[in-house]
Amino acid sequence: MRIGVISAGGVGGYLAALLLQAGADVSVVARGRHLDAIRSDGLRLTTPDGTITTSPRIATSDAAEIGPVDIVVFAVKMPDLAAAASAALPMLGPGTGMIPFQNGVEATGLLAPIVGPGRAMAGACYIFSEIEAPGHIRQVGAPGRFFFAEADGSQSERSRAFRTLLAGAAIDAPEPADMRLEMWKKFTYLVAMSGMVAATRSNVGAVRSDPVMRAAFGRAIDEALAVARAEGVPMPADSPARYHRFLDGAPAEARSSMAKDLDAGKPIEAEWLNGAIDRLGRRHGIDTPVHSTLYAVLRPFAGGAG
Repeated sequence: MRIGVISAGGVGGYLAALLLQAGADVSVVARGRHLDAIRSDGLRLTTPDGTITTSPRIATSDAAEIGPVDIVVFAVKMPDLAAAASAALPMLGPGTGMIPFQNGVEATGLLAPIVGPGRAMAGACYIFSEIEAPGHIRQVGAPGRFFFAEADGSQSERSRAFRTLLAGAAIDAPEPADMRLEMWKKFTYLVAMSGMVAATRSNVGAVRSDPVMRAAFGRAIDEALAVARAEGVPMPADSPARYHRFLDGAPAEARSSMAKDLDAGKPIEAEWLNGAIDRLGRRHGIDTPVHSTLYAVLRPFAGGAG
């Protein structure tokens, strides 16, 4: 099974390195100094278990050099979705599946008209990882966990083959009973935590210890749950308590990727995070004042230069 990764950042690089260590056929798309380092010194991954260095079959900035693969791991930031999907077209053969491991719940629908019928799948992942230096990915905390299915939530020959490949690399990838539920379970927490941390220019510890910010986080969770249920997703009744436990269990210094991108003046994912709750809430006639305010605060910096 041939795997293409676009791009080899925190999520894509993590998967690529572990799959390569297990002997899988993996090629990666990257750019700039990160690509140069991968070509010269290999793709390095540091986890709590140690550091490995691997060599992709092909490392390139041009997907045409890779050619058609069986699965494309699509792991770019949401502002880059359209451009990256178009750039990935040379990796798509008749039966290729593209799995978006991205923030938000709208990637599959956005990819479908770009990559063509039957190619865009659904995915969600839990992982704390980032590019620490060119060619070097660092993952902290628990190992990554990856959920994926076809766009309609079903499993297929290609999804099962990829899951078997991941299992051979000791990557946790359970078969989801309800793919939309898994996506919204992650999204509900992420959108509240990420928006609060970014808008307040703080961290998890500040959000949970300040009573005003903690209360706003709780209201943000409630709003996202209301929107999810309006979308037909059966969110568990104990979801609020679970998400508060997540907040309490996270490292105090933890910050969302959107907060880090905001600080760095990079484009941010506000449109697909708090903006999505605002947009979907209005579609269903649900008031979402916390998310709508977070979106309004973050929207001026959507294009970067924050």
